[in-house]
Amino acid sequence: MRLAVIRPATVVILFLLSASLGTAAAQPREKMPRIGYLSPGFATDPMRARFLEAFRQGLRELGYVEGQNIVIESQWTEGKDDRLPALAADLVRSKVDVIVAETGAATRAAQQATRTIPIVMSLVNDPVGSGLVASLARPGGNVTGLTIMSPDLVGKQVELLKEVVPKMSRVALLRHPDNPASAAQLREAEAAAQALGVRPQTL
Repeated sequence: MRLAVIRPATVVILFLLSASLGTAAAQPREKMPRIGYLSPGFATDPMRARFLEAFRQGLRELGYVEGQNIVIESQWTEGKDDRLPALAADLVRSKVDVIVAETGAATRAAQQATRTIPIVMSLVNDPVGSGLVASLARPGGNVTGLTIMSPDLVGKQVELLKEVVPKMSRVALLRHPDNPASAAQLREAEAAAQALGVRPQTL
């Protein structure tokens, strides 16, 4: 599978799902394709709900209507991300045809649960640096999808911040130590800050 690195995310995900589902829309109800949807969040979170509704709407535009010719099985961590492996395993046991995974952590959990069911990742910072795929051009394995940020963009963000605030002398860099993409992003941000004569402070 080839990895798409374009936006909007919904378009990419739906295109990849269409390839995976094929002509399943014409199949009888008992053989409807099943899409697993894995999210590290709350089903009641308005932002997450909008993501899922946009996903459903995009599917409808392609002729896939939930309950008519596809089934969407949603799994939510409800704020307990350590549940991701168990939820991914549940989707595999329910024999979904494809898994849509929101974020790198969800994608990793799905990847560890199956090496055969196609996984479409979304909202992933650095799939290569995280070890989810071999490369952007040729991801290999059963994971495809898109990335939302490459490390070199972080350096550009620091440059833009300096343009907006020319007298800036220090910049705080916030990072999540458990996010494998943060190390490369931090290096790029620090290099850009130093080149601009700005002192970076990591938090």
